Amino acid sequence: MMRDPEEGLVSRRPQDWSAEEKLRFVAKAETVSDEDLGKLLRRAGLHEADYHAWKKTMVVALKASGKRPGNSKERKAIQKLERELRRKDKALAETAALLVLQGKTQALWGDEGDNT
Repeated sequence: MMRDPEEGLVSRRPQDWSAEEKLRFVAKAETVSDEDLGKLLRRAGLHEADYHAWKKTMVVALKASGKRPGNSKERKAIQKLERELRRKDKALAETAALLVLQGKTQALWGDEGDNT
């Protein structure tokens, strides 16, 4: 028999609930006040600890879903490309600094030619 917290049918243990049922229940519980949460838990035959454990599991899963690093080959390729990019950025900055210094020396001494 399907458990519907709204109807108060209690025919299974909390660990027998499907992931979808847990998700629906947590979503519903988030919309009610603390006082009504107790009533909702009693109608569903759940303890507050079950609800909090389900909620914590869902929060952790949602946070982790945005941090998928991919497989190790992809991760290594990304790290290699990032190292190469940092190296090129440093070389570019060094070249820019040399050009600035060259411009300053030419402005200071002018164009004297190569026989100085």
